[in-house]
Amino acid sequence: MPQRTFISAEKLPDHKPMKDRLTLALCTNASGDCKVKPLLVYHSENPRAFKMNKILKEKLQVMLHANGKAWVTRQFFTEWVNLIFDPAVKKYLQGKKLPMKVLLILDNAPVHPPGLENDILDAFKFMKVLYLPPPTTTILQPMDQQVISNFKKLYTKHLFHHCFEVTKNTNLTLREFWKEHYNFIICLHIIDLAWQRITRRTFCSAWKKLWPDVVAERDFIGFEPNIEPESEVLEEIVES
Repeated sequence: MPQRTFISAEKLPDHKPMKDRLTLALCTNASGDCKVKPLLVYHSENPRAFKMNKILKEKLQVMLHANGKAWVTRQFFTEWVNLIFDPAVKKYLQGKKLPMKVLLILDNAPVHPPGLENDILDAFKFMKVLYLPPPTTTILQPMDQQVISNFKKLYTKHLFHHCFEVTKNTNLTLREFWKEHYNFIICLHIIDLAWQRITRRTFCSAWKKLWPDVVAERDFIGFEPNIEPESEVLEEIVES
């Protein structure tokens, strides 16, 4: 939940919603038509909601890992690259009949292991890795150019839409909704909704600082490269 809400100021017996956290890693190509399954790290590998609803982890729209602090580790990231990223990109290139050439661009986060190319499986050795210099991450890293911020806004939109759907025509309070009608499965569903709703226009705009030519090559109807799509996301959320 957002920090500046009524629920964050309330005290619920044996329930601490504001301390429940997860870490999500997002990745896509420059044209935005290859959204890779995200890596998600939670503090529990088998949440209670999974057991109650007989959820199969291999069927999830994310790759789920767990540790006590819900942090991405180098091991988790390397496994995601080999088992999720590489196969997804290879399938994409084959479907588009493109050459087997991939450049994975990473910032200087500690979870991105140096020498990652050495840990890539032999079947995916066509992939190369580029590490952005530390001072340039916030300026050039495409995910930091509106993608993550727009994802969070869309997540909040769908979260409260779900809340309104559950609580309308009832006497349920917001804290009752949070405690009794919101769980990890619903969270994963909303994450998938938010990720799928990020448009190719947003991705194209996000890459323009690092790769200006990719913006000029895309011919989106009514698209002006200098227009920031973030305002449109805000307007959509407010109207909803």
